[in-house]
Amino acid sequence: MGETPGSLAREHSGLSDLIYEVATTDAHAHVFSVLEGRDWERRTAGEFATEVTALAKGLVAAGIAEGDRVLLVVDSHLDWARFAFAVWSVRAVLVPLPRTASAERVTHVVRETRPAAMVVQGERQYRTAVRLQRELPDLGRVWRYEEGLPVVAGLGTYMDASAVRFRRDEVVADDAAVVLYPMSTVSLRTRGVVLSHGALLSAAADLVDRMWPRLSELAPGRASAVLDLPLSQLPGLASLVACVVGRVRVGLVPPGRLRRELERFRPTVLVCRPDLFERVHGSERASAHSTDWDSVGTFNAAMDAAVSFDQSPKKGAWRRLSRSMYDWSFSKIRDLLGGRVHLAVCWGGGLSERLDSYFNGVGVPVMQVFGVPETAGVFVANAPGERVTGTVGQAVPGREVWVSREGELFVRGGAVFLGYWADGEGSRAAFREGWLATGVLAEEDGEGFVRVRGRSRPQASMAEVPGRFVPRANVIEVVAGPEEVVAPGVVATASLPVVEAPTRELEVASGGAEPVARVESVGAGTGEFAAVGEGSRDAEVVAGFEARLRSHPLISQVLVIVEGRPFASALVTLVRDQLEYWRLVNGRPLSMAPEEIAGDRDLLREVQGLVYEANRSVPRHLAVRSFHVLAEEFTVQSGLVRPSGELRREAVLRAFSEEIDGLYRVRRE
Repeated sequence: MGETPGSLAREHSGLSDLIYEVATTDAHAHVFSVLEGRDWERRTAGEFATEVTALAKGLVAAGIAEGDRVLLVVDSHLDWARFAFAVWSVRAVLVPLPRTASAERVTHVVRETRPAAMVVQGERQYRTAVRLQRELPDLGRVWRYEEGLPVVAGLGTYMDASAVRFRRDEVVADDAAVVLYPMSTVSLRTRGVVLSHGALLSAAADLVDRMWPRLSELAPGRASAVLDLPLSQLPGLASLVACVVGRVRVGLVPPGRLRRELERFRPTVLVCRPDLFERVHGSERASAHSTDWDSVGTFNAAMDAAVSFDQSPKKGAWRRLSRSMYDWSFSKIRDLLGGRVHLAVCWGGGLSERLDSYFNGVGVPVMQVFGVPETAGVFVANAPGERVTGTVGQAVPGREVWVSREGELFVRGGAVFLGYWADGEGSRAAFREGWLATGVLAEEDGEGFVRVRGRSRPQASMAEVPGRFVPRANVIEVVAGPEEVVAPGVVATASLPVVEAPTRELEVASGGAEPVARVESVGAGTGEFAAVGEGSRDAEVVAGFEARLRSHPLISQVLVIVEGRPFASALVTLVRDQLEYWRLVNGRPLSMAPEEIAGDRDLLREVQGLVYEANRSVPRHLAVRSFHVLAEEFTVQSGLVRPSGELRREAVLRAFSEEIDGLYRVRRE
């Protein structure tokens, strides 16, 4: 293959070297694009490096030392990238979280990593940060985000840039660069994955090298991509680093805005999740159905032709002619993606075999790839000329994969994480005889192509951590917590093969009813509870419990039921916009109705984790042991909410009496 951008990147010691190298060799090269109003404006490497240096000087002036953690809780935009490279330039460690992270999650991360400074966006996050600043003396600086971060840059106005250069020169590949907290659908408290500069560079170089046969066909300066993947999570972070390594100009937009920007940005490299292709295909299919039956027939015939063309081992003249008959239809698909896509990298492995073939057949080369945070990026990937539809490809050079008898995917070789933050036991439990246990269920064919089937655990480590949920493939076992814990503990354990647990049900009621997550009564405390109205103290505790749950962005309303019941239960409604965001982030298809999303097992486990955390703050007799999730919010129009916003408790209890009674059914063997 010769010298590639990937091979050059492996020679660097730190991530910030990527930016300064381009700024030195070609200061006028366009490396980023920023949305100004309705237009995309390009930024050169020289401009970007100057802005990074200004922020880096500000960090040094603020007292950020080598190895200090810096928490970043903002949306994905160019300032995120500027600040990240500034943190790496001064040999500090970035701890990113999405702006939508709950106060509980932010508090957990801050208490665990004890950052020296925070940048937060939004009033809610700022209040949380200020409260933590009073609690933790290590947290010296809290900056409220403003465009361009002038407060940070202003601190280093009179500092010489050599201070930053000295820090950069001391960076080595094994230095920690990021502590990544995956957004789990299971618990607020995931382990922090520590990734080094060298691991992120190596994984990005592997991805660029894998795609280089296609990328190299683009003229210098023509490679461009627009990203809406959250930069605080692995796909977004790894894609950003890979684009900088591969000299692909990057535009950043918040999650959910990718499709509307494609026609304006017109990328030549598309980096996305499977749901983008599902939405594009779905919109064209819906358009055909809304016209007439002839249009439906034409659409289906065009799709069959594209799939057949892609799956055919020999693309002779007759097949090319058959495909060309529908090129007018295929051009509409290409135009919806910007009209210039030369390569599409699809994260996650959720694209069906038929859609994979369809988009490749219409002229959009889709390469599915997969990675987990512990591998710092992609470790299996399809490649131009080495692709099997419906798979995430083969192990990249330098890596090996193996699927255990239980179906779990293991990986060995290449870049891996340094460990979990402050969790040596969990770090050791992530490996088995030198193989990293990814926690991913998969299949591998005879040629080494991998199909991802789901997850057996939210993270690679097989060690159980008290208070953190680890899902099985099908059921969760619930056991009572130790006596000294105030609230009844709900601890999920992972083991294969799956054994049905007698104390936990996670089911979807028949007849289209919403799903019920039920925790059966365990241990003592099964007698009648006192009604909330019998004591103002209990009423205050329940109100605090409800408020704690509502503080999570996903939760809209909570009503706890105690009076006249053997144990406490709750009705929970979800915020519609956040429900759609959850669907997008977790790669669920566009066709999923809100009721289906609310019934998703992963989402129910996330709500279960929130309930567990809230239970820790209440007396044992008020701890919620079962809950029912509703996709629709209570409204004033439905008569369930007063104009003041307060729930009409009795009206809600009457309207959902069947669902509430179902929470107390005893499962019959």
